[in-house]
Amino acid sequence: MHFLDQAKIYISSGAGGPGAVSFRREKFIEFGGPDGGEGGKGGDIIFEAVEGLNTLIDFRYTQHFRAPRGKGGAGSNRTGAGGNDLVIKVPIGTQILADDEERSLLADITEAGQRLVFLRGGDGGRGNASYKTSTNRAPRQHGTGWPGEEAWVWLRLKLLADAGLVGLPNAGKSTFLNAVSNAKAKVGDYPFTTLAPKLGMVRHKGVDFVLADIPGLIEGAAEGAGIGDRFLGHVERTRVLIHLIDANNEDVGEAYAIVRDELDAYGAGLEDKVEIVVLSKSDTIDDELAEALSAELAEASGQKVMTVSGATGDGVDPVLDAVVEAIGKRARQDSEDTPESGWSPL
Repeated sequence: MHFLDQAKIYISSGAGGPGAVSFRREKFIEFGGPDGGEGGKGGDIIFEAVEGLNTLIDFRYTQHFRAPRGKGGAGSNRTGAGGNDLVIKVPIGTQILADDEERSLLADITEAGQRLVFLRGGDGGRGNASYKTSTNRAPRQHGTGWPGEEAWVWLRLKLLADAGLVGLPNAGKSTFLNAVSNAKAKVGDYPFTTLAPKLGMVRHKGVDFVLADIPGLIEGAAEGAGIGDRFLGHVERTRVLIHLIDANNEDVGEAYAIVRDELDAYGAGLEDKVEIVVLSKSDTIDDELAEALSAELAEASGQKVMTVSGATGDGVDPVLDAVVEAIGKRARQDSEDTPESGWSPL
């Protein structure tokens, strides 16, 4: 399945049905009178977050969504049937944005089963029975029904993951993801092998968490260079960032600084997230060089540096230990800040 994280769609709720013009004609009822019923309400446009979806690719082929209108009223004061609501199923983490220059955020759907009535259907028109007065005993006017609402909106998907992999192209992110999860990310010896974010479910010491791999960042990514800036939104919701630096870089300190600067420039809270610094591809260098590069990277980052090889599995468990500990610590902090907020998947 192809990955698509943005889509523009047209949505329209249903119009209300027209009211009826009708008069009673029962035998033995003198003078009769108006008995036209009201029209039915139009269908609503509802967005619903469902599990099992992680792409907006379906909206590339279906871009127009119209809810049905309500049915017309009838005699004997019968109200017309309401139009069925149109439920649009979207992945968890979908944002609804206005179709304007600022792309204003209109809604954020972050929980499985969450339903949002986005456009309300129009009310049904009045039947002629409701127009009867003491001076107007036989009204023939009726309401045609209120129109529905319509809009062009953008859908933007920000994947929900507990930890995210960041780094320069070919830093070993996809190899690490494949080594620790059920993902089957493409691995290649050329820049930008990963063209779209990938998710993997990791189980470590009885704890499950979701790990996201985004395309590699390059200098200037926050201003649009390369392809990584568009996908940085997918790690906005993560609790932990795993920053991989290729041990074969000429200057590991500079490689760390490039990505760190782009995270800071992008903002959206990425600069404040817990960061685990990892020297990757340790199998391609000897122990002495690995120790020297780790010291250099520790000086540049001001943090403890871990070494790992996704290809051989060396150092993977300590990194996962640190991730699980950081996720749990961040979850407890979030719980203290917002006691009623839930957290998933742990």
